[in-house]
Amino acid sequence: MTLQQILTPAIIEAVQKQFDITIDKIEFQATRKDFEGDITMVIFPLLKVIKGNPVEIGTKIGTHLVENLAEVEKFNVVAGFLNIVISDAFYLTFFNGIKDNSSYGFVEASSNSKAVMVEYSSPNTNKPLHLGHVRNNLLGYSVAEIIKASGKKVYKTQIINDRGIHICKSMLAWQKYGNGQTPETSGLKGDKLVGNFYVAFDKEYKVQINELMAQGKTEEEAKKQAPIILEAQQMLLDWEAGKPEVIELWKTMNQWVYDGFAQTYKSLGVDFDSYYYESNTYLLGKEVVQFGLEKGIFEKDPDGSVWIDLTPDGLDRKIVLRSDGTAVYMTQDIGTAIQRVKDFPDVGGMVYTVGNEQDYHFKVLFLILKKLGFDWADSLYHLSYGMVELPSGKMKSREGTVVDADDLMEEMTTTAKSISEELGKLAGYSEEEKAKLYRTIGLGALKYYMLKVDPKKQMMFNPEESVDFAGNTGPFIQYTYARIQSILRKAEFDTTLSVSIELHPKEKELLKQIELFPETIQDAARNHSPALIANYTYELVKEFNSFYQNVSILGEENQDKKVFRVQLSKKVADIIKLAFQLLGIEVPERM
Repeated sequence: MTLQQILTPAIIEAVQKQFDITIDKIEFQATRKDFEGDITMVIFPLLKVIKGNPVEIGTKIGTHLVENLAEVEKFNVVAGFLNIVISDAFYLTFFNGIKDNSSYGFVEASSNSKAVMVEYSSPNTNKPLHLGHVRNNLLGYSVAEIIKASGKKVYKTQIINDRGIHICKSMLAWQKYGNGQTPETSGLKGDKLVGNFYVAFDKEYKVQINELMAQGKTEEEAKKQAPIILEAQQMLLDWEAGKPEVIELWKTMNQWVYDGFAQTYKSLGVDFDSYYYESNTYLLGKEVVQFGLEKGIFEKDPDGSVWIDLTPDGLDRKIVLRSDGTAVYMTQDIGTAIQRVKDFPDVGGMVYTVGNEQDYHFKVLFLILKKLGFDWADSLYHLSYGMVELPSGKMKSREGTVVDADDLMEEMTTTAKSISEELGKLAGYSEEEKAKLYRTIGLGALKYYMLKVDPKKQMMFNPEESVDFAGNTGPFIQYTYARIQSILRKAEFDTTLSVSIELHPKEKELLKQIELFPETIQDAARNHSPALIANYTYELVKEFNSFYQNVSILGEENQDKKVFRVQLSKKVADIIKLAFQLLGIEVPERM
């Protein structure tokens, strides 16, 4: 049982006995550092039902706790706050109960619980993954892992935008300028190769627009009449008509991209349980529109287009089918959501990891699904995130604007190498060990820096700052983990003994932080926020480093204290590893 679970019924009983009032909720918070105490009860909410001085109310409750709970040693009241001091025995009992639990804080999913499907990445197949995709993938993957750790079954998925005019642009440019190039003959990853032809199309398109404008066309006319865009539009029509040679080229070039993406995903450390392709889903939802018309949820305009009026819900009218009978993105998303529940019948909710420019789209989508009568529509969540910016000149970019994901990871590894070599702590490492360490540090820095920020916030990613070995960074936390591993390697005595000691204040502070881990996972899952895990881990590491600097571990003469401090250090390392696992970050045994 947690401290709050122990205290809550005792406080409810105290209020009942002392004031003849029944309450059902207690507000707790961490005790401020400048007051004595391990946990604080906030008295102010009780003033709504109990008339009196908050200090007197707190004193009566505190006295009841000391007299009736072995875990409560003493208390003090400051204004409307009851600061409660917990006995060493409670923390030692707690620690002995968790020290050998290798998955402390993680909850196993029950066999009958509903699953959650988390969608992330969802790229186009006409260009490589970029910086925006990096934040998307890291957020989606981490949220999926956190929800899983909180006790739910999770499916990771993505929808790949593999059709449309943008795909045809790359295909057409390859036909015109590719000279039969393949990833093998060019030495390029498939997604890079295809992306180059997308750029080549755009370059030629601009030339043709300028030529037409020089002939007297307006810019709008030139954009519509440029021969290369007309060819791309014809190719899209040929694709939709199933023209064999177009379909064959489409399959070939898409496969090049998928192979390239797979390498990037592997490097980034993310994975998926299922894939959906827009070429398979773009017609989904049309039959749902018919159902919605019959139920009066949708309405048909005189031109044959179908709409839903959401103005009573504070939104607007939204089209779900064009007058020519073709679907729009909203129709596709409606159909895909329904299809996913058919494919995975145990899914009871979904998380969509998509940038905040789509906030309105998801409000509409979720509301339409709710109006269509799907009970799982109440459990849909848009993991909306802000854009990522880079300080200018820090990294390579394509066309001066888009930062390539592979380049970014490579640059992070190089930065980690440069800083590690400056620190000069790698004596005895083989070149292979160094290369692995640089990558672990570089990617850890990238992921932690991205994930420690609240997802909703726009962020500035500074590569140099992220690899700092001090402060709220991945390498700082990784270094603390490696430091603890060094302690454990030197502990040449039996550390499995159960001991009973009087706790040092620094040990107690560390135990209080350890106790927060399970609830932090639950909070992070409820809020879909890896930032809560990242910042919890930083606070744990700060607490450990304070303990390390103030208390002797291996130099302690009392054997019981020495054993306990090694055990405590090991538990901190275990939690760092588990927390970083939720963020998709590896920890090195040595640094």
